[in-house]
Amino acid sequence: MRWQSFVAVGDSFTEGMDDAYPDGTYRGWADLVATRLAAEAGPDFGYANLAIRGRLFPSVVAEQVPSALAMKPDLVSFAAGGNDVLRRTFDPDALATRFDAVVGRLRSGGADVILFRFADVLARLPGQRLVSPRIALVNRIIGEIAERHGAILIDLFSDDTFRLNPMLWSPDRLHLSAAGHRRVAGQVLTALGVGCDEEWLMVPEHPAATPWLAARAADLSWVGRHLAPWITRRLTGRSSGDTVTAKRPILGPLAD
Repeated sequence: MRWQSFVAVGDSFTEGMDDAYPDGTYRGWADLVATRLAAEAGPDFGYANLAIRGRLFPSVVAEQVPSALAMKPDLVSFAAGGNDVLRRTFDPDALATRFDAVVGRLRSGGADVILFRFADVLARLPGQRLVSPRIALVNRIIGEIAERHGAILIDLFSDDTFRLNPMLWSPDRLHLSAAGHRRVAGQVLTALGVGCDEEWLMVPEHPAATPWLAARAADLSWVGRHLAPWITRRLTGRSSGDTVTAKRPILGPLAD
């Protein structure tokens, strides 16, 4: 087995929202990948997940990357910037420079690094005209950085299933469902040359079309339950992750 340790760095995507364990914590693609790698490597395989929901790129870099480097893992996943593209202050040039520097630091220690091009989440969200060009730009930057540093690129944007099938997304329309996380895990393991459960890559059955009135009622419910609280947090300078800590802050066996 090529890898004996794996550290996951990032935001809600890597924390695992909204793929819930029975106790209310989140599993997600990174836990699924770690479990499969541990099955190959044996009981001494180490895993840490430092990701925290709501984190912006500078916070991920300042809070998580130094810890990840100190652990000296064989494999690191880095997924950040998705929250930044939703901000009015988004600066693509600054993000590109810092992203390149971070991946260079992670690779300099000899670790293999997994990067992601963002899936197309905007089909069911407002603000497409503003945000879509930003995501396209960031995805291009990430692809170029992955090639430059020899990172492993998982191209979720090119997977049309994420754009076409709502079953891969949670009710908040922003985070992945359990099926979505399984699909990401399957793509990561495939890129690593490690087998996975074939069902993880199967396309869920597309739900039946929703009548127009029911769809509009669902939109209004979504605004009240998800969009309005998100706007309130932006206006008050709060984050969904303000009181959240990393679920696996220490590198150790999965049994810990």
